[in-house]
Amino acid sequence: MMSKIKVFSEIGKLNTVLVHRPGDEIENLVPDLLERLLFDDIPFEREAIKEHDAFTKILRDNGVKVLYIEEMTAEALDQNPNLREGFVDKFIEEGINNPKYKNEFKKFLMAMNNLDMVNKMIAGTKKSEVGIKDNDDYPFIADPLPNVLFQRDPFASVGNGITMNHMWSETRNRETLFPDFMFSNHKDYKGQVPYFYKRDEKYPIEGGDVMVLNKEVLIIGVSQRTSMEAINIAAKKIFAEGSYKRIIVLDLPKSRAFMHLDTVFTNVDYDKFIAHPLIFDNVDKFKIYEITPDGKKEIKKPLIELLSELVKKPVQIIKCGGDDPIAAGREQWNDGTNHLVIAPGVVIAYERNWVTIDLMKKAGIKVLTMPSAELSRGRGGPRCMSMPLDRDDI
Repeated sequence: MMSKIKVFSEIGKLNTVLVHRPGDEIENLVPDLLERLLFDDIPFEREAIKEHDAFTKILRDNGVKVLYIEEMTAEALDQNPNLREGFVDKFIEEGINNPKYKNEFKKFLMAMNNLDMVNKMIAGTKKSEVGIKDNDDYPFIADPLPNVLFQRDPFASVGNGITMNHMWSETRNRETLFPDFMFSNHKDYKGQVPYFYKRDEKYPIEGGDVMVLNKEVLIIGVSQRTSMEAINIAAKKIFAEGSYKRIIVLDLPKSRAFMHLDTVFTNVDYDKFIAHPLIFDNVDKFKIYEITPDGKKEIKKPLIELLSELVKKPVQIIKCGGDDPIAAGREQWNDGTNHLVIAPGVVIAYERNWVTIDLMKKAGIKVLTMPSAELSRGRGGPRCMSMPLDRDDI
């Protein structure tokens, strides 16, 4: 199969990326819903959109083709009108809060054009919009999906294929409906994207835990949101694809601080990594495994030594926030390790993480900064907000 996915590193020149422009899902957030929706704060929509537009302008100014998941899903629906009703039925099945209103909700969605409908699915729908009045004080017939902003998680580009992820939380699993429909039905991708994992698998895995080191090695974190069982299932198909020989598994502490691997650890150049001091403070609290087609074994050597072997040169670890524990804690909270690499040694970073940015520049990294007063409230950085679909080989 000729694939439209080509991502064999974290650092090769970025050619095509998938994102989501923030929308009314932000306006549908209220404090009482934040825990339920796995979102930490309520950004100001207007400013969040401006910041996201600044992000995508940097991408385009550097030759990156930017695709939007909402537009790509709508285009796939336009191209396949016979699949529209089934897609709506699937969304309602997984997203409606009270099934007794499914007929009213379906009629409401089906009356829209495809782009408006997809945006409404993401934004969430209040009962009042559908004309429903009942004794239940809960306002939504379908909850907003604010985490669609973070396109890194619902699937992961791995070599010439993808893992279409089963999300850790049922709240977020609806997010995978959109890229799954896009890859299965959009004329630019249909029949050209091998799946290494499917969204209806039992065990959770999320893209923020997947690091594509090079053509032979993947690094995947077992975190709060990715299970070893999912990695074992995906590994069989990844190895069968033929390129990958090894998967290094970092079995991280299961805590909010280690929600995903890329919240504490990312690759930014051939021999450079950004890491939160938590990686070093807790290095004796997590195990390292190697999975190959022959099985799994524990690796007893230090992480830095292992990384140097994998990239075939001594690695440099740049500490998020440096040696100042206050700066480290503040900047990790504001995604100081979560940068999108658009070429070897060239990253997009939130401008607020100035301590880490200064350290990266001193290490020879070119840093392109973007505003983040509102976007950072969602606890995800430029890497979280993007999923590469095509990179140059390194």
